[in-house]
Amino acid sequence: MSSQDGHGTSPDKAVSQASHAALDRMARAGLASATLGLAPSAMLTAWTDWAANLATAPGKQAALAAKAWMSASVLANHAASLALPVPRPDPFALARPGDRRFAAEQWQDTPFNLMAQAFLATEAWWEEAATGVRGLDRRHEAAMAFAFRQVLDAFAPANFAATNPEVLSRIARTGGRSLVDGMANLVRDISGDPTGDVPVVGHDLAVTPGKVVARTHLAELIQYAPATGTVHPEPVLIVPAWIMKYYVLDLAPRNSLIRWLVDQGFTVFCLSWRNPDAEDAHLDLQDYLEQGPRAAIAAIAQITGASRIHAAGYCLGGTLMAMAAAAMARDGDARLASLTLLAAQTDFTEPGELALFLGEAQVALLEDLMSRRGYLESDRMAGAFTLLRSNDLIWSRLVREYMLGERSHGSDLMAWNADTTRMPARMHAQYLREIYLENALARGRFRVDGRPVALRDITAPIFALGTETDHVAPWKSVFKAGLLTEAEATFCLTSGGHNAGIVSEPGHPRRHYRLAPLAPDDAGRDPEAWVAGVAPAEGSWWPAWGAWLAARSGPQGPVPPMGKAGAGFAALDDAPGTYVFQR
Repeated sequence: MSSQDGHGTSPDKAVSQASHAALDRMARAGLASATLGLAPSAMLTAWTDWAANLATAPGKQAALAAKAWMSASVLANHAASLALPVPRPDPFALARPGDRRFAAEQWQDTPFNLMAQAFLATEAWWEEAATGVRGLDRRHEAAMAFAFRQVLDAFAPANFAATNPEVLSRIARTGGRSLVDGMANLVRDISGDPTGDVPVVGHDLAVTPGKVVARTHLAELIQYAPATGTVHPEPVLIVPAWIMKYYVLDLAPRNSLIRWLVDQGFTVFCLSWRNPDAEDAHLDLQDYLEQGPRAAIAAIAQITGASRIHAAGYCLGGTLMAMAAAAMARDGDARLASLTLLAAQTDFTEPGELALFLGEAQVALLEDLMSRRGYLESDRMAGAFTLLRSNDLIWSRLVREYMLGERSHGSDLMAWNADTTRMPARMHAQYLREIYLENALARGRFRVDGRPVALRDITAPIFALGTETDHVAPWKSVFKAGLLTEAEATFCLTSGGHNAGIVSEPGHPRRHYRLAPLAPDDAGRDPEAWVAGVAPAEGSWWPAWGAWLAARSGPQGPVPPMGKAGAGFAALDDAPGTYVFQR
């Protein structure tokens, strides 16, 4: 007979439970590897909920039958009208802004026009089938709409050479050479030998002059060389996301936000995060906070002598900087002159389509997957982001490169997007559970130094920026950042997506933004009402942000030194440092 422990559990039973849990974890890790990290149970649950509620909704079924009949009738009439010599309007339109699958003139020819219209009618019907089912959980509704859309997108007539008039026209015009070029592109990609000019970090990208002036295990702190004779006394600290390399904010000189800030007379510092490996599996958000923003703020104060700094965080880095700001406010630390959140969420009640990958089943599966190596491999996160924009990142590329025989030359953003990073197991699980699932930061339950922090304690002025077509941090979610505190808050909504909307240098064509302060009585306003009440301005949002920072800065004066060896912050390496090159 085994003895009992203080909680009534025998050692033998505890060992048995641990072994069973380990077996479950191994099995689920294997499943995760086979499904690219996606949880089949999550989709099965959503499908069961949808099917069960639709089965008990005869009214919805009748409406769908009527829609199918009406769509078939409209398509039949449209097919008959194709024989007429007069122009005819298309009865079904593209449902998603920016969708250009059928934009080419050849799609107006028969029978391709009818194929496109039939596809759009089918797409609209399935969208109707997935939504508006009484009793269906909202998350399951979104999951089903997303799943149906992914399946339909895969079978769009634009994706097949025989039903794509652009591809057929190119084959005829080139005598089949386009197909040969497309196959050559496919072989190169499979063999890992792509062609084309790919921008190189340190040569084409991340070339703003500077020095690494501090280094922790998790981050290097880069100080950028001044470009003006005088600078504002309040330096700017940029905290990028560690889910990707930092240099999305320092691409080529023409579109580098960091270089632009330096040119405006600001002393700029930026963190460059380490690419973690198995030895970093135990690191959590507290470690990132300590070795990132906190260490940087201390170093900047020593180097520049500034009593206050402007802090700006992008994406995940903005969420981390919000945690740091809330902890500073809690502890009476007044060193922040302002807080800028660039496409960064602090309230995750509306995280957008990314929430489809972040339910309890999904997080549990990722935890089991990460237990194998101690980190989440970069391709897992990249795969989720790719699915969110499958038309642009999968199908249109398939057609362009493998059927039309074109080859995309490496752009700044494409090169950066391919330079992925890993995520430590403990930190990533903590982030997904506490920040996404539990929304602990917005609810004042997230703990820093063992004590909870509250965003409402922040008193530093806030500049929150959202991008109109962001799939990662939807702008309506970013909008809430200014409503969770009583501090002075300004919101800016700019055109573009999560990355391209940030990389929006002055002179970039077809750019616009909306900018307005959030008054205290705006707390209950609908984001759509905010948009309706703020007129768009043409051009880049960068000058507007620069003016906002300058208005909260002192007059320009002497340039601070590059590092400060006497205080332990000697220049260690030239920018972009060493961590950015880790693979």
